[in-house]
Amino acid sequence: MIEEKNILICYNAPCSVYNTYSGKEKDDYLEMNDLSETSLVAEIENAAALLKNYYSTVNTLAVTNDIQDFIKRLKLYNPDVIFNFVEAVEGISSYEFCIAGLYELLDFDYTGNRPITLGNCLNKERAKRILKAYNINTPSSFTFKYGEVSDINKIDLNYPVILKLLTEDASIGISENSVVNNADELKKQIEYLFAEYKTNVIAEEYIEGRELNAAVLGGRIMPVSEIKFDGLPEGLPKIVTYEGKWMAESVYYKNTVPQCPADLSAGLKAVVEDIALKAYRALDCRDYARVDIRVNKEGVPFVIEINPNPDISTDSGFARAASAAGLSYAELLMSISGFALERKKYDTKFAAC
Repeated sequence: MIEEKNILICYNAPCSVYNTYSGKEKDDYLEMNDLSETSLVAEIENAAALLKNYYSTVNTLAVTNDIQDFIKRLKLYNPDVIFNFVEAVEGISSYEFCIAGLYELLDFDYTGNRPITLGNCLNKERAKRILKAYNINTPSSFTFKYGEVSDINKIDLNYPVILKLLTEDASIGISENSVVNNADELKKQIEYLFAEYKTNVIAEEYIEGRELNAAVLGGRIMPVSEIKFDGLPEGLPKIVTYEGKWMAESVYYKNTVPQCPADLSAGLKAVVEDIALKAYRALDCRDYARVDIRVNKEGVPFVIEINPNPDISTDSGFARAASAAGLSYAELLMSISGFALERKKYDTKFAAC
């Protein structure tokens, strides 16, 4: 039965702002098809087609830096709920939380996480501070401000360490060169990242061990997934790189294979699910998020990332986890839109009081 609801899917218009997203010189790899750009519009169209089976009106709207036009169109569509797929504006990730804030200022109900959660999780140092305040394990780290390398020999971290852009997601800037083993390697890679991305860099102690992803839907843990690194050539660090996520012809993409459900002992499964839910709540997540965890050789889990509004495309890890939990892709979309519609119902009742 089709509900008389007006749903608007908002997403960011594809846009490139960096010369390379892979975290290394273009000469280091073949020109490859970047799925982060080419598959986005197709996934939006697929989601819209599925939602039309359940809601009377479904439209899509791309956000650009013409915010006045975006506001005008939002008011014109006047949706019951906005399905928020916006992850950046003109390629700038730090504007993601601003769009959610705009929905709130305009009094539109929307799916997914609030502005404060999106902003806190994007800033890896801030997210770590919040996790530590809740006594949740996360690797020790040090943040280098853009252009400053004088403190390299003063950092109190155990090598190897992994270098990440402080306020980027989707593994932008992460490659096999991101894991460094000494101060000289650290200095070289930081200088490259500064020159290429012109932003702050966080150095984090690298946790040797298993990488797990815990998808959380409405406060419910989906089956935990594991990234298997068994096929990687010797010498390459066992990490999830930008190529591993988005470049299907790359060595990392072909040899970082997800397994869901992960093969976990009952004890480890319980510990991982517990720390994932604690992280989800500590960052005040809502509707859906993915918590990335590394488990060291002693079996101790460390939260390395909290991803609010993660990728939920048909071939994403989140969709795979939902499928393992018995949810079809359509049911996953309906669950997420349903959370927002329930809030709208409550808001309407509250306003009437």
